[in-house]
Amino acid sequence: MRRLLILLCVALLPFSTANSLAQTTPWFAQSVGNATQVISVVGVGGSDAKMDVYQRTAAGWQPVAAGIPAFIGAAGMAPQTHDGQMKTPMGVFTLDFAFGTAPNPGGGLQYVQVGPNHWWDGDMQSPTYNTMQVCEESQCPFNTDPSSGTENLEIPQYVHAVVMGVNSERVPGNGGAFFLHATDGGPTAGCVAIDDAKLVEIMRWLRPGALIAISK
Repeated sequence: MRRLLILLCVALLPFSTANSLAQTTPWFAQSVGNATQVISVVGVGGSDAKMDVYQRTAAGWQPVAAGIPAFIGAAGMAPQTHDGQMKTPMGVFTLDFAFGTAPNPGGGLQYVQVGPNHWWDGDMQSPTYNTMQVCEESQCPFNTDPSSGTENLEIPQYVHAVVMGVNSERVPGNGGAFFLHATDGGPTAGCVAIDDAKLVEIMRWLRPGALIAISK
């Protein structure tokens, strides 16, 4: 059954290579607990990174996709990020749920199709800071001006996205709105961005408990 799962994963991720089935001990192995699905993002300089996708089986960690080009923050990475820094946080984070302007492509994570009334609250004075909220702009109880850090989620880069559990304690100023999302071809404000077609394939593979591990 586990072998079948590996083969299914490879089928879902056609960008895998023949060598990707080789057993390996990835850099994050001691930091992800009992997780069985991990997306690895390693910076390669500037705002560029390489993404590898791993599945843990009875035989150990197996890469099911490798060398996916990714963009990170315009200012690179940092162990601790703060609002407005344009840096991608380093560490191991949960992948909480998925969303997008497009219909649900399928997969194991909860999915929210977003529209003009969906926001990611970036207002540091708001009790719902660093959460998704739904309201008409004129009635939102938080500051919706982009200068506050709040984002309207109906944008092309969010055709598909997965929420990264960064600053899950929602400490004001420690950063929010960190997603794995579709790339527009350039650096991000701190998110991780890849080709949308590849992102959809990964989303269909993801299951609850998956993690994303980010490092230089």
